[in-house]
Amino acid sequence: MLVSFDKLPLNSRVWVYSSNRKFIQKEIISIRKDLEDFLSSWTSHNQNLETAFELRYDRFIIIALNQEINNASGCSIDNCVRFIKKLENKYEVDLLDKMNVIYKQDKHLYHKKLNEFISMYKNNSVSLNTVVFNNLVNTVGEYKVKWEVPAKESWHNRFMN
Repeated sequence: MLVSFDKLPLNSRVWVYSSNRKFIQKEIISIRKDLEDFLSSWTSHNQNLETAFELRYDRFIIIALNQEINNASGCSIDNCVRFIKKLENKYEVDLLDKMNVIYKQDKHLYHKKLNEFISMYKNNSVSLNTVVFNNLVNTVGEYKVKWEVPAKESWHNRFMN
């Protein structure tokens, strides 16, 4: 069952998928429809799941699940990953590589591989205060306060010192 993102409790589970490129408007419309179709029928052990999604900055797909209603089983999570892989193929993007770094500079978003981002840090092109997107957040509550943070407050920090 698909609900509005702001209706989910803060302890709802969240998955963040970042694209290696910005989606164009036509793709955003199509991705929104793909997400609506998948999430409105996503189940775990034949039980409906209360889910929501957001598309942010024309680059991020955020999927959330209210675990107070039903938990996602291993099989249902596998189904979601298969769905994300289909999106990757359909739109020719990389959504599952957790070593991609998306960061902000001057209100613009940029994508780099982690090793490139570390090189940029060593060359003083980015700093510990550069805003990065921490896609390892686990809950809606974390997503709201720990997703868009300075690199020093994210997992990126361990590679920058």
